[in-house]
Amino acid sequence: MFNTGNELLALTKENDKKISEIVIEKEIKTTGQSEKELREKMKKNLLVMKESSEKGLKKEIKSIGGIIGGDAKRLNNYIKHKSPISGSTINKAMARALSCSEVNAAMGKICAAPTAGSCGIIPATIITTSEVLNLEEDKMINALFTASGIGEIIAKNSTLAGAEGGCQAECGAASAMAAASIVELAGGSCEMSLTAASIAIKNILGLICDPIAGLVESPCAKRNASGTVNAITSADLALAGIESVIPFDEVVEAMYKVGKSLPKELRETSLGGLAATETGKKIKKDIFG
Repeated sequence: MFNTGNELLALTKENDKKISEIVIEKEIKTTGQSEKELREKMKKNLLVMKESSEKGLKKEIKSIGGIIGGDAKRLNNYIKHKSPISGSTINKAMARALSCSEVNAAMGKICAAPTAGSCGIIPATIITTSEVLNLEEDKMINALFTASGIGEIIAKNSTLAGAEGGCQAECGAASAMAAASIVELAGGSCEMSLTAASIAIKNILGLICDPIAGLVESPCAKRNASGTVNAITSADLALAGIESVIPFDEVVEAMYKVGKSLPKELRETSLGGLAATETGKKIKKDIFG
């Protein structure tokens, strides 16, 4: 069992295993299920992720509130017909993240990993990374177990709720989970995975939660896109051998304290930030009257 990043890292060293392997062993002990059963369950999650990350690329999906819709398809068309400044890999990942967010906002089927508001980051990064590295499905399933291990630590020592810790707790946690997974997919060390997770959180530290009209549509969808880029770049930094000045466990602790310091207006109440702008209030009035 593990409750912190340091404890998880110690287990990987003692047993000469990857993070995903340690997480699977813990789940076997906790649930009493076999590895085969656990992997089959995670495979179902992956299937939902694949479907939601592709759906918006092919057709315009309009959200229930009508605030967002069609951006995943627009970005996908941009990749096909133009030369994206940040390259096709980054843009493919962003398009997939937008697709998941649009499916969620249209009340479609998504995998809330770790939350519905941040549902696009992990699918977009793991699917895109596996595509780039030409990895099989089993590797992607392993990556999801790695992500869940990082998410569990964050949940135990901080929060995953925007209402409690701002969007840093949702998109920040998702970015950290995804970054750690990318590192393992790319063959990096367990230390690098935690470093990538640390960098990802630091990059989004203090991010508020200010959904316009109280709906998980805007700015949520675009924060999924930027959170995806954050995860990928954080992983690359770690894989290059760049270290985080502040250790993972301390970064998670700082995230929790920062979240608690945010005023209620900036924690999913839609009383501040973008939701409180003139345009944000007009959109709310147009929707709810």
